[in-house]
Amino acid sequence: MTATAPSVSPASAWLQRYYFLRAGVSIAWIALAVVVGRQNAAVGAVLLVLYPAWDALANYIDARRTGGLGANGTQMFNFIVSVVTAVAIGVALTSGMVATIKVFGVWAILSGLLQLATAVRRWKSAGGQWVMILSGAQSAAAGAFFFKQASSGIALDVTTVAPYAGLGAFYFLLSAIWVTVRNARARSAVKSG
Repeated sequence: MTATAPSVSPASAWLQRYYFLRAGVSIAWIALAVVVGRQNAAVGAVLLVLYPAWDALANYIDARRTGGLGANGTQMFNFIVSVVTAVAIGVALTSGMVATIKVFGVWAILSGLLQLATAVRRWKSAGGQWVMILSGAQSAAAGAFFFKQASSGIALDVTTVAPYAGLGAFYFLLSAIWVTVRNARARSAVKSG
């Protein structure tokens, strides 16, 4: 029997790997932000640009594996929004962290809503989407919170984004585990059937 049993769709097998990858990258980003970015503003700035740039790349790769950007409109828009945001963060960094966190907040709202829409679209074809719906909604809410933080007068740096990235890592990891369990049950059903 192959690693992917006939009862496990290629899309479900892909999402299992994809969600683990997204969780791992988020965890690595957090570690870099906390350990290096907090002390080195230049590294922190690069990490802030890389966060939405990685999201753009991840959406592109995921869409490509599931029919391309043309067949996945929500991911195409998320890709575009994330690319534009990476550039906008680079520009906002020249004005300071308040502007940067506000741009990040707008992106968190838009990308969260697009992630939620992607999960709704995938509901019937893939497991773990309830977690992605929660993640998308949380991202949109976090975007509004970034505006509050940016206007509060507190010290802002790359670690301002770390809790948001941590929740993202949690949701991707939970989705990965959910899909893994679902796939294992499907394989077990084939063997016992």
